[in-house]
Amino acid sequence: MATTVIPFGPQHPVLPEPVHLTLKVEDEIVKEAIPALGYVHRGLEKLADIRDFRQMIQVCERVCGICSMIHAVCYSQAVEELMGVEIPKRAEMLRVIWSELHRTHSHLLWLGLFADAFGFEALFMQFWKIRERIMDINEATTGSRVIVSVNVIGGVRADLSPDQIRWILSEVDIVEKEVRALQDTIMNDYSVKARTVGVGVLTKEQAWELGAAGPMLRGSGVAQDMRMLGYGGYSEIDFEPMVEMAGDCWARSTVRFRECLQSMDLVRQAISKLPEGELNVKVKGNPPEGEAFMRVEQPRGECMYYIKGNGTKHLDRLRIRTPTFANIPPLLATLPGCELADVPVIVLAIDPCISCTER
Repeated sequence: MATTVIPFGPQHPVLPEPVHLTLKVEDEIVKEAIPALGYVHRGLEKLADIRDFRQMIQVCERVCGICSMIHAVCYSQAVEELMGVEIPKRAEMLRVIWSELHRTHSHLLWLGLFADAFGFEALFMQFWKIRERIMDINEATTGSRVIVSVNVIGGVRADLSPDQIRWILSEVDIVEKEVRALQDTIMNDYSVKARTVGVGVLTKEQAWELGAAGPMLRGSGVAQDMRMLGYGGYSEIDFEPMVEMAGDCWARSTVRFRECLQSMDLVRQAISKLPEGELNVKVKGNPPEGEAFMRVEQPRGECMYYIKGNGTKHLDRLRIRTPTFANIPPLLATLPGCELADVPVIVLAIDPCISCTER
């Protein structure tokens, strides 16, 4: 049987990410998938040589706009650990609130794209309409809808007033109600299940051995989430990872839907435990010689930051490992044996962020 080589990407009408795969296909069945990385390399890690350690917060936020808050938290915590800085408890909990708002709007964005992949344009617009409420919260509390820039070394630069807190709680209730109203439409629709159940299966053993992260990992039955480490304010919040056992595209989408609802509960918990106090502490001097390593949970999975200080205002090294990079080997394991028409859905199911991966 003849083998056809089909280039998938770097642009595709269903996939808004410049991922490039070379697919070897026989009779509409994918036999092999070979990735090509480097399409959107921007050299952000190299900027650590010419931007001081405080300015690098804004650079790290721009690794990915959708989870910019959590990138900034990870970098800030790494620098604070290297410098021995303990931030105020109020700042820790404010970071949790904005991080979970970012997780919510990231998952709502993905759920809309997921619906769009099946041609459900109305459902796509409905999810993005709901997401606008989260974006409005970001704008009202930080001054920006996407890249909020509230983190500083030593805490945060913005606070929430009592009126803002009451408004956020009201908006979160509305968002949860509207998301729950769409549950049957997105999770139990016949067309959605026909395209996702049993498609792109990744077993628990494969997920573990190949280093999957986030919903890709938890959708295969592994209860691992970096928030379980209790970094920052998460040590004071009741949290359990969302896990599904099937390991297919449907399981991964279910994990994200459940996490979207869970994040709104975490926002409520963080607000209820928000203590009085300072927003930040003054940090003097430069990072000392030494190394620090930090792990956090982004919407797409585990993110790692490694920094190396040399006693000056510039870091010797900044290294970032993003969840999409971790999920590429598991993705390649799920593609062989699938139909060519299922490739966009399987790739979309890992929620790829190629800009995150290629810095």
